[in-house]
Amino acid sequence: MERWLALELASTIRHDGDGGVTDDLATARGATRWIHAQEDLLAGHVPAGEMAADDGLRMEIIELRRAVRALFARAVSPAPASSADVRQLMPSDQALAHLNTVAARETVVPQLNWPPEGAPTARLLSAQNDPRIRLVAALARAAIDFLSSPQCEQLRACAAPRCVRYFVKSHGRQEWCKPSCGNRARAARHYQRHRTATDDGSIPF
Repeated sequence: MERWLALELASTIRHDGDGGVTDDLATARGATRWIHAQEDLLAGHVPAGEMAADDGLRMEIIELRRAVRALFARAVSPAPASSADVRQLMPSDQALAHLNTVAARETVVPQLNWPPEGAPTARLLSAQNDPRIRLVAALARAAIDFLSSPQCEQLRACAAPRCVRYFVKSHGRQEWCKPSCGNRARAARHYQRHRTATDDGSIPF
């Protein structure tokens, strides 16, 4: 299953399985675990598996996440944004400025590699020595890449009760980020139909 770093960042706010919302970045330890889990997506940018987050880095990532989720909300509009952001959504112009500012903190230059036997390849070299700056800048660039890609047109906020995830729609009329959310949504609709029918005295079928 394809993964996008921007979506992984946004999904650090998620349903906790008990009717509430949990934040994977609530502590420095949690932020460190999340960074390590993204090692494959951050390969070539930072040695994610070796990094440890402190509260300063954690707050930088959280502020970037606020900007990303605000721009995700703009991307899915006029459909509803994730319910997790309703009361604290960053204005989209502020989110855009923050995203671009963070991405610009790291200067990168392209380098072409062309071995005698084989095809040419390109990579980006960083002029920044601080891995913390490189990490946050890489997250910002990943969000820019995602928001300017065709996948962004398929971005949706999961419509299941209590779910706060965004997902990339992969087929047809997909409304939910995963099958368990679909099951929960169908159960909620069945309950609501039963309750409505009971309230007006009719017999539900």
